[in-house]
Amino acid sequence: MKAHTYETQSTITPEKALDFLKEGNQRFVNNLKANRDLLEQVNATREGQWPFAVVLSCIDSRTSAELIFDQGLGDIFSIRIAGNFVNQDILGSMEFGCNVAGSKLVVVLGHTKCGALKGGLDAAQIEGMGMDNLNHLINHFDPIINEVIDEGEERSSKNNELLEKLNQQNIKHAIRDIRRQSSTLRKLEEEGKIKIVGANYDVETGSVSWLY
Repeated sequence: MKAHTYETQSTITPEKALDFLKEGNQRFVNNLKANRDLLEQVNATREGQWPFAVVLSCIDSRTSAELIFDQGLGDIFSIRIAGNFVNQDILGSMEFGCNVAGSKLVVVLGHTKCGALKGGLDAAQIEGMGMDNLNHLINHFDPIINEVIDEGEERSSKNNELLEKLNQQNIKHAIRDIRRQSSTLRKLEEEGKIKIVGANYDVETGSVSWLY
């Protein structure tokens, strides 16, 4: 499988870009890795890159988008931050990927058993450890936790049902924030030039489910 070129990228629709990722995850789950010469792809992309998708995922070591979706060099822009949420810098990276570099799809990829979200649920204990920057990160999830937790429900990372509800809602929040906070990406989506979708990776099975 060869690296994408300007010509191949220009023929990809948002729907086809999504199909590429779905097909790649199926290969991953079935251990049927596409045949690639990565050194050949290094040579093919030395003058430029033409990725077809931008994937925002968590820093979790199990959630490398290139592996999960069986993609090669130059295929996707990969943005990673604990808890797969957006900020201005990440939005700027997405705008570059789509409006400058020509990508056709934005994916917010969450995952089951997310450590960052567990940290959000256990914030009271973590805040006592004196890690100011980590505290700032996990406090980002407080408003979302308040949306999904029921009155009297245990706020704890051991509450697996609450953790997964938080994971799903966090993905939806990130998508909402992309559309609200980036007029560039919103306009591209309204014009049909890109799609913005959510996805959830199951760390037990390797399978990705999709949220639209």
